[in-house]
Amino acid sequence: MEIKVPVLPESVADATIATWHVKTGEAVSRDQVLVDIETDKVVLEVVAQADGVMGEIVHAEGATVLAEQVIGHMNAGAAAPAAAPAAKADAAPAAAATESDDVLTPSVRRLIAEKGLDAAKIQGSGKNGRVTKEDVEKFLAGAPAAPAKAAAVAAPAPVQGDRSQKRVPMTRLRKTIANRLLEAKNSTAMLTTFNEVNMKPIMELRKQYQDVFEKRHGIRLGFMSFYVKAVTEALKRFPEVNAAIDGDDIVYHNYFDVSIAVSTPRGLVTPVLRDCDKMNLAEIEKAIKDLALKGRDGKLSMDDLTGGNFTITNGGVFGSLMSTPIINPPQSAILGMHKIQDRVMVVDGKMEILPMMYLALSYDHRIIDGKESVGFLVTIKELLEDPTRILLDI
Repeated sequence: MEIKVPVLPESVADATIATWHVKTGEAVSRDQVLVDIETDKVVLEVVAQADGVMGEIVHAEGATVLAEQVIGHMNAGAAAPAAAPAAKADAAPAAAATESDDVLTPSVRRLIAEKGLDAAKIQGSGKNGRVTKEDVEKFLAGAPAAPAKAAAVAAPAPVQGDRSQKRVPMTRLRKTIANRLLEAKNSTAMLTTFNEVNMKPIMELRKQYQDVFEKRHGIRLGFMSFYVKAVTEALKRFPEVNAAIDGDDIVYHNYFDVSIAVSTPRGLVTPVLRDCDKMNLAEIEKAIKDLALKGRDGKLSMDDLTGGNFTITNGGVFGSLMSTPIINPPQSAILGMHKIQDRVMVVDGKMEILPMMYLALSYDHRIIDGKESVGFLVTIKELLEDPTRILLDI
């Protein structure tokens, strides 16, 4: 049987073989993951179509391949050759390692491969003994220094005392991120405008209704749902921000799909929340949680990452006080949220300590003028400082 690259999405020209999970002559079972293939956005898993033995590997890890290209062969229905008697003592550990590897998620397998670990030696705490990412991190924290063989994978570097270097190739996702950021800088007239918002009203609202909200909807009430609702309402009032440039035309979108920047082990991705104007706070919180979990486990699909008219990025979760986010083409604007920090503010002539947060809106000046950009940001500020406006649609 031929092992082929899956059909790639229309916007993806080629892919890279990330990891082979089997070796030539190794027994494989139906639906076992054979190889991970990395595209510009997602990692595709190719599984065995039947029980058998792995044959020739045509393209090794790191090779660039096209859709439906043959990358290997397997013998369906065949049995693996019997091991030599001297190897019987090692049979049980090898079987345990294979069995353990079969139940690992892609992100855990990649982490184990990067660190040069033996999956059979890691005690799993997940369901049915499944090894989780946390288990690998705990194992690393208590494991002895890695053997010299694992260190030899990196390119040799001159050593002077304790000074050393490590050279690793960029992943396709990282290269794509780099190219898109550079493209955004060079192809848009990007400006950034700032404002600040008093988060005390929302914090008090969350404190008052957190327990009732979680009991009713089964999920905690966070800040992101308020941000998304405020952005959606502002996009309705300023259609230019919800538009995009296509050649010499301006395309105005009559729907509200908001991209949410999510940090994953492979890099920054922007999955899309669709039809945000039709969702309530609980639905938004659940959708964001689902996308974050899929991003962490490497399960985001092309459909999750395609589209989006506007992006929200929250650098505040990492402690950023202020930044200038870069537009995500072909979108025309991106909103940066930041760390909530107590500051002394003047209110009605008196000084008060309030939880303040900076807002940053980067926009393409070719389509959005200063009046619209400032008005858009002020609208978000007003909605967040008085969240009842969101409910009353005023």
